[in-house]
Amino acid sequence: MLKYVNTGIVFQEIPDEVTLAINISNCPCRCPGCHSSYLWEDIGLPLTTDAINSFVEEYGQDITCLAFMGGDADPKSVNILAQYIREEHPQFHTAWYSGRVRIPSLVNITDFDYIKVGPYLRHLGPLKERTTNQRLYHILPDGHMDDITSRFWRK
Repeated sequence: MLKYVNTGIVFQEIPDEVTLAINISNCPCRCPGCHSSYLWEDIGLPLTTDAINSFVEEYGQDITCLAFMGGDADPKSVNILAQYIREEHPQFHTAWYSGRVRIPSLVNITDFDYIKVGPYLRHLGPLKERTTNQRLYHILPDGHMDDITSRFWRK
């Protein structure tokens, strides 16, 4: 079962979106230098459709996107929640930040508008660095993955 620890409205995770970042615990990636190492523990509240509905009720007027920050221990459940948002709250975009190198084959990428993949590697830097190993993709309706990572880079 997915659990979340906290949420926050963010402006820099997904370009052109006001995003509710949902911080999911029990991260198996444990990237050295992780700024959210508290999410390595199996803590928090169940992340269910009822929780999603509560987020929409509380923040729906202020956001355009819901982003799952983590969930690599149970990607199928992340996908099920993204499907739920698509069906029940289609006015919102969906995003998933995964620390994995690849998207698991059991995930239907077209249930998401954005997917970030890649562990944080301190020596390569975060998305804003041209040297980063991480990639953010805009998922098109036909399943094409458009790499938009360069939108984070300074010109």
